[in-house]
Amino acid sequence: MSSSGLIKRLNEARTKRDVSRLAEAIPYAKWMHIAPETTTGELLTRMRYHSTLIGNTHLPAIHGGTLGAMLEMAAIFHLLWETDAQTVPKIVNITVDYLRSAGPRDVIAAAKVTKQGRRMVNVFAEAWQDDRSKPVASASAHFLVQSDDTLPSL
Repeated sequence: MSSSGLIKRLNEARTKRDVSRLAEAIPYAKWMHIAPETTTGELLTRMRYHSTLIGNTHLPAIHGGTLGAMLEMAAIFHLLWETDAQTVPKIVNITVDYLRSAGPRDVIAAAKVTKQGRRMVNVFAEAWQDDRSKPVASASAHFLVQSDDTLPSL
């Protein structure tokens, strides 16, 4: 889907106050079973458990790469829903800290903006399973939120 198509869906989702429409607009999120939700009144992102998420079959534990992807998606959903974004945020970098094994269950994440500038934004995201006070992973990510074609020329 094009950037303009995603922004159009975002505006429709905001108008209808239906955050689930964001996941429908991002094929990777649909494939990974990652979707935002607001059932608690807070914007959260849930990655529904499915067997292809398992990286270590002996424990079993969810693969770290999927946790990182989920944290990145949580940050993107947060930026799209909670800010007045009119462009799709572009990831610059992400640092993921793996804190404990994630078992074969749904993973939930919350994100918050820690610093916002004109062109860049820093987002912190944290993921957990059964107990929010026992996170399985956290991430700090930087995003470009202003497209190159709108940047002033030097």
